[in-house]
Amino acid sequence: MTNRLRLAILITAISAVVPLAVADETVVATNTTPLIKSESTKMTLVQTINGQITPKSVRASGNGIVSAHNMMYRHSITFYDAKTYALLATVPDSVELAKFGFTQYSGSYKGAPVEGAFSPDGKYLYVSNYAMYGKGFNHEGHDTCSPASGFDRSFLYRIDLASYAIDAVYQVGVVPKVVEVTPDNKYILVSHWCSYDLRIISVETQKVVKTLKIGAYPRGITVSPDGQTAYVAQMGGTTIHQISLKDFSERIIQIGLNPRAIVLSPDGKILYVTLNSSGKVTAYDLVKHKKIGTVTTGKAARSLAISTDGTALFVVNFESDTMSKVRTSDMKVLQTVKACNQPIGVTYEPTTDRTWVACYLGQIKVYENS
Repeated sequence: MTNRLRLAILITAISAVVPLAVADETVVATNTTPLIKSESTKMTLVQTINGQITPKSVRASGNGIVSAHNMMYRHSITFYDAKTYALLATVPDSVELAKFGFTQYSGSYKGAPVEGAFSPDGKYLYVSNYAMYGKGFNHEGHDTCSPASGFDRSFLYRIDLASYAIDAVYQVGVVPKVVEVTPDNKYILVSHWCSYDLRIISVETQKVVKTLKIGAYPRGITVSPDGQTAYVAQMGGTTIHQISLKDFSERIIQIGLNPRAIVLSPDGKILYVTLNSSGKVTAYDLVKHKKIGTVTTGKAARSLAISTDGTALFVVNFESDTMSKVRTSDMKVLQTVKACNQPIGVTYEPTTDRTWVACYLGQIKVYENS
């Protein structure tokens, strides 16, 4: 019997005798269905997804779809039903660039999906490609690089979720990593590992409207709930770049060595950051402008996700082969599970209260929080 079922039975029994006058801070009763804070649940493996996949990352749409982005080893993006785990579609990363106006390229080209971001209206998934493969692309990017390396620029894809087809492409910088769409659906943000910059694409004009220099190895991106401020992790340094999306002004937040992934609390006041080299997660108060907690989760803390209620973080530890659940109120590790060999990506799926983990060598693990 799950914790949720036990609580539902208990609340039903009590309310039959005594009116439920004041809701407990953990359980709020609506009829007999309790709402449990994520910090109070335990992760249990409920599904392992196999197939022709090598997921670099996974991303939940928020409305029942999860995408996996399968790098250059499989050249595909796969989509799953969050409730049933069924494979909804496999989209090859092949594209004819000339059909989208890039007439200098002839024939078919392949990409190498890294990360994805759903548009807030639920219509599209945007996917970054580490590199492009085909005629005219001769200098594939590398994990060690600079703007002077002379590697090829790459492309961002847009996938129409009504047809599961690539319906737009955007030429961006060198080795694009993280892509994020602002909550107001105004901008698409892309960080570039080898260009050392952030490019901002207007959804309305479908053009790059601003390029901002970040420094060595930009990666993680998150955006404030009001869509006014972006935060970009500079993994090759110690900083987070806080960028106004009104005037593109910037301030620097010193956070610690090798910041990789970042998420915000639901109210936009606390920034959570993985520090890859030290295997830590740090919380930074954006109102008080100071770090308020740090915890070690494992070796090579990589991707990061947060529960809808903001009470729990989920972090994958690449070299420990684990995923850790962290309570945000005191930055305490609540649970660590042995996930798989080289867990690299993680996403929280809100419609089912499950956490999906991308295993680099070819699986997706799904955990129920109950």
